[in-house]
Amino acid sequence: MGTPLGDFVRAKRDSIQPESLGLPDHGRRRSPGLRRLDLAARAGISVEYLTRLEQGRDRNPSVAVVHALADALSLTPAERDHLRYLTKITGGECTAHHRPVPPPREVRPTVLRTLRLLEPGIAAVTNRLGDVLARTGGFEAVMDGTGLLDADDGGTPNLTRYVFTDPRARTLFADWDDVADAQAFDLWHAPSVENSEWFTAELAPAAGPELTRRLHRHAVPRRGILRLRHPSGPELRLERETLELEADAQQLVVLLPADEEAARAVERLARPRQGRLRAIS
Repeated sequence: MGTPLGDFVRAKRDSIQPESLGLPDHGRRRSPGLRRLDLAARAGISVEYLTRLEQGRDRNPSVAVVHALADALSLTPAERDHLRYLTKITGGECTAHHRPVPPPREVRPTVLRTLRLLEPGIAAVTNRLGDVLARTGGFEAVMDGTGLLDADDGGTPNLTRYVFTDPRARTLFADWDDVADAQAFDLWHAPSVENSEWFTAELAPAAGPELTRRLHRHAVPRRGILRLRHPSGPELRLERETLELEADAQQLVVLLPADEEAARAVERLARPRQGRLRAIS
């Protein structure tokens, strides 16, 4: 049985063309990408050890081996961070000792006060599972009619569930595949392993292979301009700024108009809802 660490290394190896690393093309092969032999040589480890690592038979590589693999695979800084995290959970440093549980959803009063200062801007407090824990009136205005907040009857809206189970998400997000990649990737970095297991087990039956395929691919997502096809007509181009609230395992996400057209559209949408802060707890 494989491990998240082994799956990631194998997926990255399969995605690399030998020529991109200055290695000869060995011709047609049964599987794509870099051969184990070539990766092992670049990392300075044996093929046998690399095989055990990818197959999940070795779960505790040394720090030196992890760094060597990161160099050999030419990982980006974000991919290196993910590799280190997967090494921890594979080795048991983050192993859950209790049954899967939902995460805490309270937002600190000072964070809510900060969010209120951002009105009438588009901002929300979220966690890595996709829960929208608090939001400004501007956020509500932009998401009105999209379906994201429709189930908000005392519960917690969830962006990840919306992306993978609501057909309206594919219309709203012009770059749906990129958004889906990001939401699946973030599940690995949920508030705790227990929380991730709980949420994934709950969501997977409804989300199907679109979610599970992305989970096991471990592709670090692109997070460029967010393009929304708003139900009212305009396409909104929004830039994202994220402030990590590490003590709470939450994030303060602010969406900023990327151009004048988006700024005018956001102003029209947000005008009736200014000052209407909403928190879920």
